Amino acid sequence: MPGFDHNERTAALLARLRSFMQEHIYPNEALYHRQVDEGGRWTRVPLVEELKTKAKAAGLWNLFLPHSDRGAGLSNLEYAPLCEEMGRVHFSSTVFNCAAPDTGNMETLERFGTEEHKRRWLQPLLDGKIRSAFAMTEPAVASCDATNIESSIVRDGDDYVINGRKWWISGVGEPDCALLIFMGKTDPAADRHKQQSMILIPRDTPGITVVRPMTVFGYDDAPHGHMEIVFDNVRVPATNLLLGEGRGFEIAQARLGPGRIHHCMRVIGMAERALEDMCSRVKTRVAFGKPLAEQGVIIERIANSRIMIDQARLLTLQAAHRMDQVGNKEARAEIAMIKVAAPNMACQVIDWAMQAHGAAGIGQDFVLAKHYANARKIRFADGPDEVHRHQLGRMELARHG
Repeated sequence: MPGFDHNERTAALLARLRSFMQEHIYPNEALYHRQVDEGGRWTRVPLVEELKTKAKAAGLWNLFLPHSDRGAGLSNLEYAPLCEEMGRVHFSSTVFNCAAPDTGNMETLERFGTEEHKRRWLQPLLDGKIRSAFAMTEPAVASCDATNIESSIVRDGDDYVINGRKWWISGVGEPDCALLIFMGKTDPAADRHKQQSMILIPRDTPGITVVRPMTVFGYDDAPHGHMEIVFDNVRVPATNLLLGEGRGFEIAQARLGPGRIHHCMRVIGMAERALEDMCSRVKTRVAFGKPLAEQGVIIERIANSRIMIDQARLLTLQAAHRMDQVGNKEARAEIAMIKVAAPNMACQVIDWAMQAHGAAGIGQDFVLAKHYANARKIRFADGPDEVHRHQLGRMELARHG
C-alpha cells in the first residue's frame, strides 16, 4: 500500500476548504434548514446560491473531476480528503458543485457525450447553472441488477419514445434540474447486457410527471429530493442517445464506480464529525455520579470508532489509488469493499454518538439523526451491500482457481 500523505496541492486545497467551512458552512447550518422550510422546500435556497459565488471566488469549485482539464484536475486520491471534509455537512457538496448525482452525470457526459451534449449540458453543469438527475431505479423490479430495468426506449423515426416508472431519482426536486440521464431497454431480445441504453432527457420534455417525493426515515431531503416519476410517451431526438443502443450497462458500470467511492468519502466525514460530537458530549454529561467520558462502555465505543473510521479511510484511499492507477474497472474489488465497509461503519459510529447524546441524539437539535438517515440510505445507493459482497466473493473465489 502506498503512502497516503497529502501532496502540496491537496494540503493547500484542504486548508482553504476547512477555512471556508469554518467561516461560511458550519455557522449557517441552522439558517440553511430555516430557508428550506420558509421557501416552500422545493425552491432555491438563497444561502446556497450566495455561498456558491464565494466558493467559486475561493477556487473551491469542480474539485471532483479526475484527470480532466475541465475541473481542478485532481486525481481520485487527491480528491478523497476534500470530499470527506464536505461530507461533514449535509448541503456543503452543493456549494462547491461537487454534489451527487451531478458529479456522476458530469463524468458520464465528459466520457460518453458528444460535443453537442457537452456544449448543451456539461458546460452549464460545470458552471453550476443547472442541476441534473440519474433515472435508473424502478419500483417494479430489483434494480440492483441493472439488467432487470424494464422501462422502454423505442426508436421512432428521428426520435426515441420513452415509457416507464422510476423512483428514488435524486435531484429532480431541485428547481434548477434541467437534465435526466435515463436508462431503459432498446432491445429486449438482445444479450442481457446489451438490452439497455442511456439517453438524455430535458427535464421540461412533455410526458414527465413527478408522482411524489420519497422520504428516508421521514426526511424528504428538500430541495434535492428522491422522486417517483412516470415517463409517458416522452419523445426526444435520437441524437440524445449516449454511445449507441445496447451500451447502457457499460456506461452504468463506468459511472457508478466514482459515485460509489464519493459516497464513501462523504460518509467518513459524517462519522468523523459524529465521533467529535460524541467526545464533546460525554465530557459534559454526568450520569451515575461521574461524566459519561469516565464510563467504560463509552471509552470503548470511542476507541472502536477511531479504529473503524481509520480502517475505512485507508480502504477508501487504497480504492482511490487503484482507480487512478489501473482504472475503475480493474479497481472494482476495492470499490466493492469500501462501498460495504464505509456506510456500515458510519451507521455504527453515528449510532453510538446518538446513544451518548441521549434522547437529544435522535432529535432536531443535532445533525446525528439526519446523518444516520443518510448513511443508512447509502447502503442502498449505487447498489446494496449484498450485491457488492456477492461480486467480491465471486472475485475472491476466482483468485483461488
